[in-house]
Amino acid sequence: MKMKFMKAAIKAALEGMNNNEGGPFGCVVVKNGEIIGRGNNKVTSTNDPTAHAEVIAIREACNILNTFQLKGCEIYTTCEPCPMCLGAIYWARPEKVYFGSNQIDAANIGFDDEFIYKEISLPYSKRSIPFEQLGRDIALEAFIKWSEKEGKTKY
Repeated sequence: MKMKFMKAAIKAALEGMNNNEGGPFGCVVVKNGEIIGRGNNKVTSTNDPTAHAEVIAIREACNILNTFQLKGCEIYTTCEPCPMCLGAIYWARPEKVYFGSNQIDAANIGFDDEFIYKEISLPYSKRSIPFEQLGRDIALEAFIKWSEKEGKTKY
């Protein structure tokens, strides 16, 4: 049964690639043995650097389930998730992730995310895109208001 879902993710990757929508990546989200979210990379066709297969599949599944978490779901993705998709997966909280190829396989065809992993641990000023904290004292207002807000949806 698991291979059926991995094959569906691979089919999404190939269809998207053949339609010139983006890179060779596909993903499906499964709940109770049924695909509820499907995605393929659409970065180049939508000019959206966040349009990775996993993000698209997670958005679709959450929309169908009418929730922001994928409790009881599994994700099948054709490649080990990049740092952005890894973050999205952890925020979505599925039960398990199955992946086909790994980050070395992806790097071998020009999709190398290693530099991002290295950037995360660098001090802000040493990153290839410098980060500078600005206005923390006033930015904290939103956090203070959130802490005080009653009836908020926690996540």
